Amino acid sequence: MTTSMAGAFAAFAADAGVDPARFKAVIEEAYGGGDPNGMVAGLERGTTSLAAFERWLAERLSPGAARPVEAEGLRGRLFAGMEPDPAMAAAVARARSHGIRTALVSNSWGDAGYERDRFEELFDAVVISAEVGLRKPDREIFLLAADRIDVPPEECVFVDDLPNNVEGARAVGMEAVVHRSAEFTIPRLEGLFGLPLEPRE
Repeated sequence: MTTSMAGAFAAFAADAGVDPARFKAVIEEAYGGGDPNGMVAGLERGTTSLAAFERWLAERLSPGAARPVEAEGLRGRLFAGMEPDPAMAAAVARARSHGIRTALVSNSWGDAGYERDRFEELFDAVVISAEVGLRKPDREIFLLAADRIDVPPEECVFVDDLPNNVEGARAVGMEAVVHRSAEFTIPRLEGLFGLPLEPRE
C-alpha cells in the first residue's frame, strides 16, 4: 500500500551517514529470522515503547556513522521516504467493489504513517500489530485477519514486500504474493481473482 520500505531505509542511511552494512544487519536481525522477541518484535506487538525502541536503534546504528544517530524522532526519519501508493490503493478499492473482502494487516512502528481516513473506504477489517498484540509473520495474525473478514485462510490472498511475512501467510494456507511494485502485483492479483483491478483504456 506504500512505496518501497527498503528504498526509504536506504535513503535514511545515506542521509544519516549510517554504515549500510550495519543498517542491513539490524534490519535482517529484525526480519530475517532473528530474535522473535527482540526490540523490533516488542515495538510491533506493542510491548515496547517507541521512545525505548528509538534509543535502542540509535545505539545500534551509531557505531561507524558519520555522526551519532539522534534517537528522538528516529522512526519518522526512517519512514520519511515512504508514501502511499495510489495504484495499489485503487486496486484494493476495485477489488472491494467486485465483492472481494479486504483486510489491512500491518506491523506498526508507532501510530504514525497510516491513512486512517481511508480505512473505511478500502478495508473490511484492519489488523494493526500493536493493537492486537501479534505481528507478521506470527501465524495467529493471519488467522485473525481471515476470521475478521469471515474468509477461510485457504481462500485468502496475502500481499507483502517481505518474504518472511509471505512465508508466514503461506504456512496457514493462504495464497501469497511478494510485492515489488504495483506493475508486478496488480496483474498477479487480476490473474488470481479473474477480475480487472486497474483502469482499461
